[in-house]
Amino acid sequence: MSTSSVIVAEGLDLTFETNDGPVHALRDVNLEIAQGDFVSFIGPSGCGKTTFLRCIAALETPTGGRLSVNGMSPDEARQARAYGYVFQAAGLYPWRTIARNIKLPLEIMGYSRADQDARVEAVLKLVDLEGFGGKYPWQLSGGMQQRASIARALAFDADILLMDEPFGALDEIVRDHLNEQLLALWARTGKTIGFVTHSIPEAVYLSTKIVVMSPRPGRITDVIESPLPKERPLDIRDSPEFIEIAHRVREGLRAGHADD
Repeated sequence: MSTSSVIVAEGLDLTFETNDGPVHALRDVNLEIAQGDFVSFIGPSGCGKTTFLRCIAALETPTGGRLSVNGMSPDEARQARAYGYVFQAAGLYPWRTIARNIKLPLEIMGYSRADQDARVEAVLKLVDLEGFGGKYPWQLSGGMQQRASIARALAFDADILLMDEPFGALDEIVRDHLNEQLLALWARTGKTIGFVTHSIPEAVYLSTKIVVMSPRPGRITDVIESPLPKERPLDIRDSPEFIEIAHRVREGLRAGHADD
């Protein structure tokens, strides 16, 4: 294990017991994620992408192998507030303003009122939602709601941001814009990001490392280290390097299906 590795999985297995028999969600997953990496997980539905993210967040418990987060067990890391989690749906409470939605984890964690206000102001600025703290979720577009959800996950300044297909329900134009904003936010904060997606262009555009997974039982079929520069305008997607990485991801997904 490298000293800069913040997430380490070794021989990770997860089997769910169901009425119809065992379901093998993850099998022999080995992966290291370094400090400051932007890692995308891509694969077909049911391949264990979200399950692996949930294991990191201590929302699921592996049945075999080892998993550490910041050198701790996932449950210890959760108690140490090591990560923020962004779900597929923004999950904002409609009766709370945007500011009060962002404050919710801070209230639960016992931050002072003054600290809450300062942190909300800082993260609203970080996600380009200054001036929208007093609005209610229904007054914001889907993209803005998702940015508010990201702000909530950033509010207590965890080093790790786990994102489960946060832009999947948005149209392509909004998604492109949020991809650009997320890259800018990552550059500003230096967070370690784990990002689940079904989109090959999104995975290639965002990531320093792309983890390709096979159909159930979820296995890693390829780990691609991106040679793209950190500064990535959207039109980098037309470059030969981008197209070559996208092709390798596609081949990895095909190979995973062939092994099934």
